[in-house]
Amino acid sequence: MKVGIIGAGQLGRMLALAGYPLGISCTFLDRSATAPGGLVSDILVGELDDAEQLDTLATQVDVVTFEFENIPVTALERAGASAPVYPSIAALAAAQDRLEEKRLFESIGMQTAAYVTVDAAEDLEGVGKALGWPVVLKARRLGYDGRSQRVATSEKDLEVAWAELDCVPAIAESWVEFERELSLIGARGGDGDIVFYPLSENVHDNGILSTTIAPFEDRTLQQIAERWVSEIMERFEYRGVLAVEFFHTEAGLVGNEMAPRVHNSGHWTIEGAETSQFENHLRAVVGLPLGNTAPRGCAAMLNIIGRMPDSAALLRIPGAHLHDYCKEPRPNRKLGHCTLVGPDRPSVSERLSRLMAIVD
Repeated sequence: MKVGIIGAGQLGRMLALAGYPLGISCTFLDRSATAPGGLVSDILVGELDDAEQLDTLATQVDVVTFEFENIPVTALERAGASAPVYPSIAALAAAQDRLEEKRLFESIGMQTAAYVTVDAAEDLEGVGKALGWPVVLKARRLGYDGRSQRVATSEKDLEVAWAELDCVPAIAESWVEFERELSLIGARGGDGDIVFYPLSENVHDNGILSTTIAPFEDRTLQQIAERWVSEIMERFEYRGVLAVEFFHTEAGLVGNEMAPRVHNSGHWTIEGAETSQFENHLRAVVGLPLGNTAPRGCAAMLNIIGRMPDSAALLRIPGAHLHDYCKEPRPNRKLGHCTLVGPDRPSVSERLSRLMAIVD
């Protein structure tokens, strides 16, 4: 089987690496010939909506998928004329617009932060009264890793925040007091079979995922999250991996956002689960049976952001698995990650602290 992947970043590279043992070859479409995916598979170089390159990609492969959300829907529709595209384009469209995403969550009974739409300057006036302070102003489109969002504590702050977002259509969300951030990753196959990984506990720094520890064991929360993610998958006749991020509050789970793709909080599954999220995504989109998602004990993942530390220092820590994306360093850029697996959380947490000291 041949899979076309739009985007050749680290997620695409990890997809291609997961495909090799299954006899699946991947071809990328990316703006850069030096993207991480190019180290393991061929790259067609062009804009992600380049009609000629999309046609070339789709005619060379059996199925097309993607590694991030900010892809023009028209590009996938173009590719879909020659090859199936999974996950569904409708699911991607919902994830690209924070307002549509909120409405989707509400339609399945998922609790979300209270919000107000901001389409014009006059919409800013009633935000504080409706939501209280502080609020989080988020552009409806093109937001990830903390981008395109600002925290405002007053009307003046909010006006400045909207100007900094170039006055684009946005939503203002009430501030959510939470105990922790959790995510659930599931995969749905071509036969409708659905599997779930255990909940993961995540810590973000400046909007970028810093660490993940899994599993977070809470049977009730796991069942609630699985029900919601299942409903989203069924709604879109989904194929592939879907991740949903939650705030865990005193009142339960509050839906934050979803990603219709393999997800940073699932990197631990490469070493820490029977079948990684990357392998299960490929299995789903090409029509193979899904693999077992059981964890191999406890796993922790640390993102390496902005600057690569000394690899030897990382690898001296017992059981450390380093993934270097071979990207040029720059502030707030994900350059790699390191995973630890152990029999229990205390043993993994101790080594994670040592990793964090080296990275910091």
